[in-house]
Amino acid sequence: MHALIALIAALLVTAACQKQESKVIGVVPKGANHIFWLTVKAGAEKAAAESGYTIEWNAPALEIDAKRQQDIVESMVNRRLAGIALAPVDKKAMVSVVERATAAGIPTVIYDSDVDTAQRVSYIATDNKEGGRMAARRLGEMLGGKGKVAVVGFMAGSASTMEREDGFAEELKAKFPNITLAGMQFGMADRARSMSITENFLTAHPDLGGIFADNESSSSGAVQALKSRQNRTVKLVAFDASDQLVADLKEGWIDSLILQDPFRMGYDSVKAITDKHAGKTPQPRVDLPATLATRDDLAAGRVAKQLLPGFISVSGSH
Repeated sequence: MHALIALIAALLVTAACQKQESKVIGVVPKGANHIFWLTVKAGAEKAAAESGYTIEWNAPALEIDAKRQQDIVESMVNRRLAGIALAPVDKKAMVSVVERATAAGIPTVIYDSDVDTAQRVSYIATDNKEGGRMAARRLGEMLGGKGKVAVVGFMAGSASTMEREDGFAEELKAKFPNITLAGMQFGMADRARSMSITENFLTAHPDLGGIFADNESSSSGAVQALKSRQNRTVKLVAFDASDQLVADLKEGWIDSLILQDPFRMGYDSVKAITDKHAGKTPQPRVDLPATLATRDDLAAGRVAKQLLPGFISVSGSH
């Protein structure tokens, strides 16, 4: 009898846990420290609350740690969460866990950066290739169509930044044949490393005219290198925003910022999962526009939505 009671109690606890987990959506960014990811989280929380869900937010300590991200997603699959929204660290390394989640019947949305499998509910991200093209056009115009530029990238294998780099190189070749790409190196999500890379570019190419930094950490490192040398000659186009990067744009250390809409990215990713549970069919792909912002745009308030996304209500179709 005691054994039967214990078994029933265990089953009740298990059922309660399953019920609880069934209203939890896992949201896994590449990392947790940058303002970009925290804004994604705010959007995800808003979408979840609107449909009676909660989110479980978990991220690797380092944005380059694909193994840790795999473990996080594996745990969510094993606990059969209601859905998983994932920004893959590496487009190849995360394939197996994404396919396992889908095979387990867990709606999985990929956001920010793609993965090499079509087994997902939706892919929601900035049009990263166009973002790279924007940066090339801006530098090309600022340099009068001639000179040298360099790229401070993120890491090999990250689909989103690889698309930015490809778009940048393609646009330079097509529109500005007299601009030379002096080199591209990866900062590996490390501001100090990105700063060192930028300093090396500046030393090796005294005639360098411009730099494209294609993510927040690379942008932070690159601008720090320019500031340390009091170099206002080299034009820096930076990707993403933080309070410091916006301040550097205001002060003229950065020529322009390519802005995303991380709040909507988080919102739309979770909304796709809740819509799937509601019997709706989410769009298989959503390309969110990138926006180039100069100091003048900032002063005129034209990019408030991208810079203060947590305070802007989400409206319209998603």
